[in-house]
Amino acid sequence: MNTLMQLMVDAARKAGDEIEMIYGAGCATEIKEDGSPVTEADHRAEAIILAALGAAYPDIPVIAEEEACAGRIPEIGERFFLVDPLDGTRGFVNRTGEFTVNIALIENCIATAGVIYVPDSHRLYYGEAGEGAFRRVDDGETQPIRARAGPAEGLKVLASRTTAEKTAAMLAHLNIAEFLPSSSSLKFCLLAEGSADVYPRYGRTMEWDTAAGQAILEAAGGRVMALDGSVETGPLRYGKTKGGFENPPFIAWGATAGETG
Repeated sequence: MNTLMQLMVDAARKAGDEIEMIYGAGCATEIKEDGSPVTEADHRAEAIILAALGAAYPDIPVIAEEEACAGRIPEIGERFFLVDPLDGTRGFVNRTGEFTVNIALIENCIATAGVIYVPDSHRLYYGEAGEGAFRRVDDGETQPIRARAGPAEGLKVLASRTTAEKTAAMLAHLNIAEFLPSSSSLKFCLLAEGSADVYPRYGRTMEWDTAAGQAILEAAGGRVMALDGSVETGPLRYGKTKGGFENPPFIAWGATAGETG
């Protein structure tokens, strides 16, 4: 693990420790202008990550969800960090355990390195272009992970619990064996470790929601493709300042050479 990746891992885990402490004690929830929830855990975790990245790499701008939502967006260049301090805030509020800390490095519009930490289960996923993807569970041994090719008996499809019906309709032409409900950026991790095969997303997402997961999945041999209707238009890219960092619809694949149209 190189110095930058170690920093990202350490920052994610420290933020995750803070989230777990607040999770245990409980906290109030507010609703942002876009209708999404935010808690003290979001803000405190983000502050931890911003301090760590800023101290070590002061010349690399950071786009972080809560700062961006407050209108505090630094000017970015070819290299910047994307941070979602608490992805799956609804899971945090509803106490499902399905929430994550996401940190990614973007270089020339590509997510080249990513870390996802799952505070409630202490699972850690990380990956970097050219270096592979890895998983660590409960501070145990670090294991390399690899996305799988879709099995002949059918694909396992990941979908948010609220969008499973729409997802089923959009993918009716594929050989689907099972739908697996899942929340937050954990879906990218399940693809990367070979537990599922495809994750389509037609609803609104932001760049900080997907960058770390895409970096890990691509390092594990998968891909994340932007969609125009049902047509894949190319890999999902980052730094869309004119669009307010909003993503188009996309589909994430394991090692399946699938097409959506």
